[in-house]
Amino acid sequence: MRGDPEESTDFRLTVATAALDLFSVKGYESTTVDDIAGAAGISRRTFFRQFRAKEDVVFADHEILLEQAGAFLEANEGDPWRAVCDAAQLVYERFSDWQDMSRLRYQVVHKIPALRDREIVTVFRYDRLFVDYLQRVLPDHPHLEILQFSATVTATHNYILRRMIRDGLPTSVEDLRSALAQVRAQFLGEIVVASFPRGTSVSKVVDALADHTST
Repeated sequence: MRGDPEESTDFRLTVATAALDLFSVKGYESTTVDDIAGAAGISRRTFFRQFRAKEDVVFADHEILLEQAGAFLEANEGDPWRAVCDAAQLVYERFSDWQDMSRLRYQVVHKIPALRDREIVTVFRYDRLFVDYLQRVLPDHPHLEILQFSATVTATHNYILRRMIRDGLPTSVEDLRSALAQVRAQFLGEIVVASFPRGTSVSKVVDALADHTST
């Protein structure tokens, strides 16, 4: 199961969705690993080949996205500041695709203190990923500025994501891209003045500004 990343991802998401469905109906504490395995159509042994405990299955999508964001940053050969923002956008896009699962998790997690604590730690890991990457590729850059930039990118992403998942408000990757372009402009000390033909779409304006602030 671990040999093929795509199969492993699909498997983990399938099991996680089955588990969250059960948690939302039976309650987290009342649901056993055997219940989850049965709902997902797998054996208990197969479950434990991918997850250490039922707590892990709650955050399966986060683990997948941390892996994908890390791989994205490792492969980047362009501007590192832009790469961090693009990695945050990648995470947002995946959560957009998995909205039903994310909403189910929110309903479960906010009722269980231990899961809320785990979620805080998980969110911090994105920030740590960005900090470690920027420190590695920009070893001479002031550490404080790297910490501030990474924290702002993470907070901006989480704010817009919560509006979609928790509040049910219409948001898009363009909203995040625009906000992160402003973050880059702020931290890189740029003031951008631009003009566009009348009728230019918002997405084209956002893309143009984002491209400018990455240079």
